[in-house]
Amino acid sequence: FSVLACQQTSWLAICVEGGFVEPANPVTTQRSVTETQTRLPCQYQVEGEEKVVQVTWYKELSDGSKDQIITAHFMDGHTEFGRYSGRVRFENSNPIKNSALIILNTEQSDEGSYTCHISTFPSGNFERKIALTVWILPISSLDPVTLVEGQSFRVAATCRAIGHPLPILSWDTDMSGTVQNRTSETGSVSSYFSLHPLRSMNGKKLDCLVWHPGLEEPRRISNRLEVQYPPDATITTSASRWYVGLEKAELVCEGRGHPKPRNFTWTWEGGALPDGVSAVGGKLVFQRPVHLSDRGAYECMVTNSVGRGKTEYMLNIDGKCNKANFAYICIGFNGETVLLPCALLMFLDEIRSFSRQASFRRVNSTSTDFRFQVGIRTVFKPNFRDTHKLSC
Repeated sequence: FSVLACQQTSWLAICVEGGFVEPANPVTTQRSVTETQTRLPCQYQVEGEEKVVQVTWYKELSDGSKDQIITAHFMDGHTEFGRYSGRVRFENSNPIKNSALIILNTEQSDEGSYTCHISTFPSGNFERKIALTVWILPISSLDPVTLVEGQSFRVAATCRAIGHPLPILSWDTDMSGTVQNRTSETGSVSSYFSLHPLRSMNGKKLDCLVWHPGLEEPRRISNRLEVQYPPDATITTSASRWYVGLEKAELVCEGRGHPKPRNFTWTWEGGALPDGVSAVGGKLVFQRPVHLSDRGAYECMVTNSVGRGKTEYMLNIDGKCNKANFAYICIGFNGETVLLPCALLMFLDEIRSFSRQASFRRVNSTSTDFRFQVGIRTVFKPNFRDTHKLSC
């Protein structure tokens, strides 16, 4: 397709060669991507007295005919035709010198065979053909599924993609499962990852990878598996030893489940909590010094949207007083004040426990002999030397 342009002199014929600078081959292939600009190269280099008169781009149709896209004349300027008007332009302001075609916003329908036709004087007509393949970058999505422990084998996530050529889907995960791929008539592909849900899988990676020749590396759709399960309850305490008179004592109930449990229910010996002990969420707070009668089984039940769990804590209380604590007991009896050690608290707790179980006896029993009415008040003091300050 090179040209020899010859000029006759008085004694010698001088010939110079003209031809295409690009594309170098008569037929070439090229790839592009939708929604991007596509450049189709075409540049003819003239030599000597040769001139490019007109440049025309065509697209070959399926029936063998040609669809005229754009043309440029060295005197009349350029013209765009039909559906290509406003969608294409020449790359250079002087298309006679550089005839490359720009498709401004490439569509899937632009795929096909293109011809760059160069008309020269006096050498004639020359062409270059370009077969254009248009790729559609994949549009992809991932649909996660919320699972519950104990369910049967089922789909945990679905990954979908559409593109041209058809994308390939795969999964990146450390979990064992089954993958099933399906292709629809509309040109989309779906991949299903199925497994048997266990609580140990909650939060594990289950990413979908979308592979396509138009992508330099696979597109990753990040995903974490969600497996809901009932809570497990545990009861802990910060006190290493519980003893009579212990202050600011607490039992703490924790529920490990998904979703995180929010409801806590406390019971003592299967019934109501002792007086002066209250539940604040997951904590059981002793709002007064610990009594010997507070011992026994404390149960905490935690609940989430999936189910419930419960645990029991057997509270043992040491009847021995802490060395730093003494109890000053004032007993009003014929005007006398008696100082007793803290061991008496154990006895008082037993009385309190017995009184709670047989309160009707105290309510119904009366005495008219005021000489034997006894009033008791317990005061905690940190130092035995302050006994002189005690009064009833």
